[in-house]
Amino acid sequence: MSGFVEKPEPIQVPGLVHLHTGKVRELYQNEAGDLVMVASDRTSAFDWVLPTEIPDKGRVLTQLSLWWFDQLADLVPNHVLSTELPEGAPADWAGRTLVCKSLRMVPVEAVARGYLTGSGLAEYRESRTVCGLALPEGLVDGSELPAPIFTPATKAAVGEHDENVSYEEVARQVGAETAAQLRQTTLAVYSRARSIARDRGIILADTKFEFGYEDDTLVLADEVLTPDSSRFWPADQWEPGRAQPSFDKQFVRDWLTSAESGWDRASEQPPPPLPEEIVTATRAKYVEAYERLTGTRWA
Repeated sequence: MSGFVEKPEPIQVPGLVHLHTGKVRELYQNEAGDLVMVASDRTSAFDWVLPTEIPDKGRVLTQLSLWWFDQLADLVPNHVLSTELPEGAPADWAGRTLVCKSLRMVPVEAVARGYLTGSGLAEYRESRTVCGLALPEGLVDGSELPAPIFTPATKAAVGEHDENVSYEEVARQVGAETAAQLRQTTLAVYSRARSIARDRGIILADTKFEFGYEDDTLVLADEVLTPDSSRFWPADQWEPGRAQPSFDKQFVRDWLTSAESGWDRASEQPPPPLPEEIVTATRAKYVEAYERLTGTRWA
């Protein structure tokens, strides 16, 4: 059992129809048929959406995504139409709301990896492959791969795991032409982003993108290159052979699996609220990632 510890009631705004509550985002549709995405301060771990929020998290994710969309505009178009608040929306939506194109979404998580860790490491240890791609012997947790690889996954519902799949399976599901375009664009965007991050002292270990089509044009959607969708590591602390420090919710995961939390991950009981020091430390990591990548101070 997993999912929301306490599923929130969506805010009702005149002129907007609520479509979906995700782990972090609320999705609405306006009268013009555009999508309105609102990034909350919710956080998730181990397939649970936790009862404790991380202040400013939704704004950091939104503003960092907007910055990255600008860096990538010559490579791939994105779905953003406006950052203006819809009429009648609550003031708290400021800075965390995007009005976006309604796209025909591709039902695949487009994942790029330049380093071995996470689910890729688990598969490698069993078969020396990731998503069916053969890799050299001798790699360890945190190893840089000989070249970035495209390792797609199926998109899962809230409370469920995404599952890694082969490129051939993606081609079977969405067609060979779309699969090839996904792989090419994903690796191009990852390579650009990895270079930008490296110049700022950050390793972009892996990341996932979501794409959709506007007519025949592939468009980058959802969030992009945030600590929620990517693994960012401080380059000066990179040391293959161990888990790397990261700019994300690792403080949350570590506390939940510690004796202090008293939570048994294997049980069906929901995780407990986070203590204030974990909330503060996690918020600081998100803000640090934003500031180091964009070169601007978080207001």
